[in-house]
Amino acid sequence: MEKILQGAAELGALQALISIGHIKPYLKKSEAYRLYGRKQVDKWTNEGLVKIRKDGDYSAAWRIDRMEIASLAKTIELLSYL
Repeated sequence: MEKILQGAAELGALQALISIGHIKPYLKKSEAYRLYGRKQVDKWTNEGLVKIRKDGDYSAAWRIDRMEIASLAKTIELLSYL
């Protein structure tokens, strides 16, 4: 139960930081690789668990919703704990 509450508190804090504009709501693909690992991010996108969006045409950056990937990572962490 403690792990579940801790994860919920961390996600709530992340949402609060995004809401007040202290951090960006999106991660660049390279940032997501650094935080969660290239293999994991690629696996999640291939399985359709995380959606990658493109800012514009041609050389625009790829971005991932920060809350979406953080929630997924916490969920997988809790499942492995249980």
